[in-house]
Amino acid sequence: MRLNALVFCAGAGSLATEIGAARLLAPYYGSSTVVWANVIGLVLASLSLGYWLGGRLADRHPSPRALGGIVLSAAVLIAAVTFVARPLLDLSVEGLDQLSAGAVIGSFFGVLLLFAPPVTLLGMVAPFAIRLAITNVADAGSVAGRLYALSTIGSLLGTFLSALVTIPLIGTQRTLLLSAALVALAGGLLLGGRWLLVAVGIAALLAVPTGAIKPQAGLLHEEESLYQYIQVVERGDAHRLYLNEGIAVHSVWRSDELLTGGVWDTFLALPPLLGRPPERVAILGNAGGTTARAFGRFYPDTRIDGVELDGAVSQVGRRYFGLGDNPLLEVHTADARPFLRRTDERYDLIFVDAYRPPYVPFYLATREFFALARDRLKPGGAIALNVATVPSDRRLAEGIARTLRSELPQVVTWQPLRFNQIVIGLDRVTSPEVLRERALRAPGEIRPLGLLLAEGLRESRLRGNAWSDDRAPVEWITDRMIVEFAASGGTFEEFPLPTAP
Repeated sequence: MRLNALVFCAGAGSLATEIGAARLLAPYYGSSTVVWANVIGLVLASLSLGYWLGGRLADRHPSPRALGGIVLSAAVLIAAVTFVARPLLDLSVEGLDQLSAGAVIGSFFGVLLLFAPPVTLLGMVAPFAIRLAITNVADAGSVAGRLYALSTIGSLLGTFLSALVTIPLIGTQRTLLLSAALVALAGGLLLGGRWLLVAVGIAALLAVPTGAIKPQAGLLHEEESLYQYIQVVERGDAHRLYLNEGIAVHSVWRSDELLTGGVWDTFLALPPLLGRPPERVAILGNAGGTTARAFGRFYPDTRIDGVELDGAVSQVGRRYFGLGDNPLLEVHTADARPFLRRTDERYDLIFVDAYRPPYVPFYLATREFFALARDRLKPGGAIALNVATVPSDRRLAEGIARTLRSELPQVVTWQPLRFNQIVIGLDRVTSPEVLRERALRAPGEIRPLGLLLAEGLRESRLRGNAWSDDRAPVEWITDRMIVEFAASGGTFEEFPLPTAP
């Protein structure tokens, strides 16, 4: 029974550690496919090494005490990770920024240094336990099958409990400590006596205050949601919303001003392009509601469906970003594409601001997605997307424009900022001259942006090689774009729009 419990707990601990690894890395390197590939790949490599080492050691020293020592060592290492990870990752981010390296290198070495050792030790448990449990060769198959089944069930439980229950409830640090205490308890039961105190000691660490995940001046709020790390920082007279690694600001709020001088204002310049007042708008990627809040003043009769995947972000928006200021805004907690698939509404404008800079969710950049969005437009409507660029590289925006052009008859682009291009797909072909003339009709304080739009509007004639749900290399393009720009000496300094307070 002790071996059964040990294998079960080791399986749960290894997968809970994998989930915890991804969550610890997210505030520093994000949660892109590249980061997840490093986490999953190195965890699998560590488990494989552990299986091999565990089998060899079990043949040479088939002792329960040796196995118990391995398990307790793994538990101690997992507990230690919770205290050394943040200072180590802080240093790694600073160093890699100076070397112009990206999330690929940082997340790889972060997992290798912090999580590979304890996961390797946990991988040693199953073959070692099988060696100890087999007393008759005739039963070897059933013994191995039972123990591997228990290990897999433990892994499933560790995955779902950590991701869906403990991390949202008590945070990543305490989830890893809880996992370490469980593993230590199993090892202590195998060794008996005073070794159970190791589990008690690790469990006692749960009472230690976790402190700020990423402490900094002006920190108002931080939390780990089901999807990401959320941080609200006060700088000057403004609240700023950061997600995960904090490369981009996702929402801005000032108590006495709606305009920001940032990319959110650019969406306010687009409704005049329709040639009619917009009645209904969808904002896919509503975040804290900066754009929707401003719409309430400049287009007060427009009803808005603000779609945000993470309900915790919407709650933060209500508390810190005036999300409830526009009475015609209805917030939907949903993923953008499933929301469009389910809704029966038709929109004058669909704004896509769900791209988490610098990365783009690939399924929001494919012809299948744009076909769905096109079907949700009213006649004469438009789709507008905020796409990250760098001054020397427009490949990401060009790929999206080319793909959008495969589903809509006309695509125009506007580069209002150094690192943001607005790609606009129109349901009906309209001459650029007419579009420029309409842009100049922007209301009130938006007129300077209307002038910029009229001057910067360019028709895209790119065709072919449209991205699909099967192939959309957006992260590969983005990584190359960022690293090459930084390596060439480029700086990520942005200049505000004329609407800046």
